[in-house]
Amino acid sequence: MKVQNRDMQNQTRLSVGDIDVLVDGNGPHTLLMLHGWPDTHRLWDNTVDALKPAYRCVRLTLPGFDITRAAQPTSLDDMCDLLLAVVELVSPTEPVTLVLHDWGCIFGYEFSARHPKLVKRMATVDIGDHNSGTYLKSLSGKAKWQIFSYQFWLAMAWLIGKYLHSGLGDHMTRSMAKLMRCPTAPERIGWKQNYPYAMQWLGLAGGFKSAAKIQPTCPVLYFYGLRKPFQFQSARWLDRIGDLQGSAVKPFATGHWVMCQQADAFNADLLAWLNKQTAEKKPG
Repeated sequence: MKVQNRDMQNQTRLSVGDIDVLVDGNGPHTLLMLHGWPDTHRLWDNTVDALKPAYRCVRLTLPGFDITRAAQPTSLDDMCDLLLAVVELVSPTEPVTLVLHDWGCIFGYEFSARHPKLVKRMATVDIGDHNSGTYLKSLSGKAKWQIFSYQFWLAMAWLIGKYLHSGLGDHMTRSMAKLMRCPTAPERIGWKQNYPYAMQWLGLAGGFKSAAKIQPTCPVLYFYGLRKPFQFQSARWLDRIGDLQGSAVKPFATGHWVMCQQADAFNADLLAWLNKQTAEKKPG
């Protein structure tokens, strides 16, 4: 992959293929931040401002999520290859900390399972053991229907936007984002960002059947919102994280976008956990 460097307003921008990688801060520990639907790297703006005095914050807009570009559905294998290239570029000698939300969790968990030596720890937001039998059994019939309804709607919006009418695909996507109280500005939301749902329900780009079951072995800080019609983790997941050495569970009285809806508290908890982890790793 072609790599280029350029500096802009104390922010380093790298290029991996056609993906811009933003680097803020010069701390000795590297955080790789991955967003989900329907967001971009801007999801982490506030968090980066809080963490960059002490940590090196790396982020990117995932392929296909920049609606100003052509649609770019990206397979699980290709996404992991991209993340590998990014990690090898920004932290060639030390493992990174993953900071993940939504689909960023799903892609990040898979990357961690494939490359465990490259991931030191993970701070993950609102997506836990989503592909486990335990999680599926924990859902009520109503919750299963709600999850299917919004996800299949977005998968169909991708199909309609791609093959029938781009404007209608965008309208369907923005309507669902509004219903879900997504904090992202509507003009930054579009049908192109829905391809993971088409992967999930329509098998686009190979789908997720090859994804590993989520069984983290590194320390995990797990945030999740309580004010939602359904959860994206089982009680067993919360117990597992609570029992994992160096890990913690942080529930918030928010919806799905914890880092936006209670930004100060989220940033403070994340920073405190990172600092504690870092202090415990120091020799002596």
